[in-house]
Amino acid sequence: MSNYFRFWVGIDWAKANYQICVIHSGGEILNEFVVDHSGTGIAGFLEWLLKLAGGDISAIALAIEMPQGSMVESLAERGFAVFSINPKQVDRFRDRHTVAGAKDDRRDAFVIADSLRTDEHCFHRVRLDDPLTLQLRELSRMEEDLRQDTNRTVNQFRQQLHRYFPQLLVLSPGAEEPWLWELLDLAPTPEKASRLTKPRIEKLLKAHRIRRLEAELVQRELRTPALQLAPGAVDAASRHALMLLPRLRLLRQQRQEIASQIEKLLEQMSESEQSEGQSDKHRDAKILLSCPGIGRIIAATMLSEGSQAIRERDYHALRSYAGTAPVTKQSGRKRVVQMRKACNPRLRDALYHWARVASMCEERSREHYKQLRRQGQTHGRALRGIADRLIGMLIAMLKTSTLYQPNRRPLQNLAA
Repeated sequence: MSNYFRFWVGIDWAKANYQICVIHSGGEILNEFVVDHSGTGIAGFLEWLLKLAGGDISAIALAIEMPQGSMVESLAERGFAVFSINPKQVDRFRDRHTVAGAKDDRRDAFVIADSLRTDEHCFHRVRLDDPLTLQLRELSRMEEDLRQDTNRTVNQFRQQLHRYFPQLLVLSPGAEEPWLWELLDLAPTPEKASRLTKPRIEKLLKAHRIRRLEAELVQRELRTPALQLAPGAVDAASRHALMLLPRLRLLRQQRQEIASQIEKLLEQMSESEQSEGQSDKHRDAKILLSCPGIGRIIAATMLSEGSQAIRERDYHALRSYAGTAPVTKQSGRKRVVQMRKACNPRLRDALYHWARVASMCEERSREHYKQLRRQGQTHGRALRGIADRLIGMLIAMLKTSTLYQPNRRPLQNLAA
């Protein structure tokens, strides 16, 4: 139990408000109240905390189930000691106080505060990232959301083409190319498309720099017999497809803008020089980008989602947070090693693709993959093994502030 805190505060958060519970060193409840999720509510809560501690913010420890958010950032920015904990652990701590399964916001706030008082080692101290990392995290997550929206909209668009105009899918099976969208604008129905001239098609292909298709091939495909549908079905489907085109173009434009902003941020983080008294966290981007198999998306995800583990050079935390560290369950003679599922899914995906690309473009990773496959491991398990080795290599590079050198064989126990 910590001997430098006098008050422990548990915060159970919701969309509209926060349930607060404050306890003393003996575990007695001093106060319980609700704070609105607003600038006025959070500011008033901060002032109340300062009065409680007599201006000594080091006497207060606060715990919450999420490491980010306006409440967490406001508290950490003012210098308060803020700790986060996984909701699953809170559920286990709740069993200390009730075995009947009772649950409410007041009880959860008390459980969080009391658990922090007795088991601080189970919590993680929240430390704010620098502004560039915060911007990178937001842009990276936004890019993923736009990618999912794009896939969803493209699937809807492709379904409509499959319904009444499958000739276009022969020319572009993915239905995600801008030249195909413009072609549909010119000829939204098979009847109109069959009347397009060869010079008009050549102009369209040239404007979009499409070299894999000849104008004659496109014209011949557009003139193939169309599907015979019920009266009005072609007009309805074509109208639906045309309504999706502005959304597809907007999503494509937004993805290009965000990709450009992420590249600028990575370049800015790579070029930042270390000054006296300042950590070299901005240099981490340059070290990470020098590794084989890492591009813009993987680098942005790792620097933003695994920022604390990378900043602290913590190999074990990074591999656990990314899901490459296995989970061992042993009881008596039974011993089972399973894939870790409790992890950051975005970081897991980034590590998966890093290992996948590295196994194709780096000699050592390729040989490692073949060796693991010969041992009987599945494709996914082999890639997790490669990702684990790459994490160890990355942590060693970060500790020594060196870029990737393909001819340098890594030492044993790099992450120790």
